[in-house]
Amino acid sequence: MDERLVVVGSLNMDLSVTVPRLPRPGETVSGADVVRGPGGKGGNQAVAAARLGARVRMVGLLGDDAHGVELRAALVAAGIDDSAVGTLPGTASGLALIVVRHDGENTITLSPGANDRLDESTLRTLTGGTVANRADTVLLQLEVPLPTVLAAAREARAAGALTVLNAAPLPAPGPLLTRLLREIDVLIVNETEAAGLLGLPGVGSTADGENWTARAEQLRRLGPETVVITLGGAGAVAAAAGGRLTEPGFPADAVDTVGAGDAFCARLAIALGLGHPLAQALRGACAAGAMATTRHGAQRSLPTRAEVDRILGGNGVAG
Repeated sequence: MDERLVVVGSLNMDLSVTVPRLPRPGETVSGADVVRGPGGKGGNQAVAAARLGARVRMVGLLGDDAHGVELRAALVAAGIDDSAVGTLPGTASGLALIVVRHDGENTITLSPGANDRLDESTLRTLTGGTVANRADTVLLQLEVPLPTVLAAAREARAAGALTVLNAAPLPAPGPLLTRLLREIDVLIVNETEAAGLLGLPGVGSTADGENWTARAEQLRRLGPETVVITLGGAGAVAAAAGGRLTEPGFPADAVDTVGAGDAFCARLAIALGLGHPLAQALRGACAAGAMATTRHGAQRSLPTRAEVDRILGGNGVAG
């Protein structure tokens, strides 16, 4: 995949521990040894895209601490252009505290650190005012300030790049989010995020694929040309000008769902940027997401292009 992709987003150090069950409020649960590794939705999606064959440039901010040094090294090791990743003196890098249940479900507490300082002025300084940088696609998330994401989307669209937004974590409704949704081409959300954008009280049933395709169509009215809703192990649905699609999930022996959504987003963004049909892009994204659940950790779980191609070739998802 000779796709040129820019990722604007967060870079975090992940500290994760696996437990037999997620603790209730006020409860202490003993778990396994802490596992440390690079993460952040921006960093994860950049590494995922690089492993899937894209030429990737990362735009983000690190603190001037040991975590920042490690996070930059991880980007470079993955073959990512880090020239638009800045280091902010006197600031800690982003940190995520992750608790993973034995079946892969997880909770995450995030300290954004330097990510929260990625304002519009810093974005322009890091990119020289050209976010897209001759890229085919710009991939965005919401772990950096919303005004910055909006500015990046506008610049990318003006440059003719495909703008893809993974609206996670979903912020409170407001005029900035409304404007952002009108500036993107592709919106990717999970069930909870989709329900939040539509003002629904709950996520409903993942078994009701028709219901979710209808909700994807509703989300298109907010601005995006294409809307994709991920349904965990049940796969994903999409709505676009050409109609609605449902893609079943790939069976997998899940051990950790951290990073699965990021693998999905990266594969989908690459395929759509290359002009692949939505149905083909959706199937490949589901395969990438399923493969990522079979290994522990965020970036260490992200699959390569060869691994995803094997799944798509009918060999199944190996644990």
